[in-house]
Amino acid sequence: MEANQLGDDLKTVLISEREISDKLDEMARQIERDYEGRELLLVGVLKGAVMVMADLSRHLNRHVAMDWMAVSSYGSGTKSSGVVRILKDLDADVQGRDVLIVEDIIDSGLTLSWLLANLRSRGARSVEIATMLRKPDAAKVHIDVKYVGFDIPNEFVVGYGLDYAERYRNLPFVGLLNPHVYEK
Repeated sequence: MEANQLGDDLKTVLISEREISDKLDEMARQIERDYEGRELLLVGVLKGAVMVMADLSRHLNRHVAMDWMAVSSYGSGTKSSGVVRILKDLDADVQGRDVLIVEDIIDSGLTLSWLLANLRSRGARSVEIATMLRKPDAAKVHIDVKYVGFDIPNEFVVGYGLDYAERYRNLPFVGLLNPHVYEK
């Protein structure tokens, strides 16, 4: 789907498909250097990380194991209570393994902070994070992120796995959604 097929839903394309691919290639080369000679387990966080996980793994020139988790922080309305619930747990045991969490975006960092602690408590040898997008101005907790694709403004973005009401995930780029779409 192209940007011009979205009518006035999209304010602008923030990061193009080409820029995403180039950044994934750059991240993959760094990951290969950092994990040379070591087994690596990629853990994708559903649903948003599907695109990043698939494309990042294809940019890697090495074998990697992959697994998925789905977690939810819930509360009243749009505010998180800080309580995290595992909706889909890993199939793999992380004990003694090098784990790379793959995310689409880091906003507040609250859920990811919990996930880091959870995987470390399971005895992982190392746990690091790779994310395509990070919103530094939205952070509520500090998280060390080893691989960051792009820092972006604290605005509502869609595409490349990111959705609004389960729409726009399949866009090959990241765009800013026009407020009239989500302020209905």
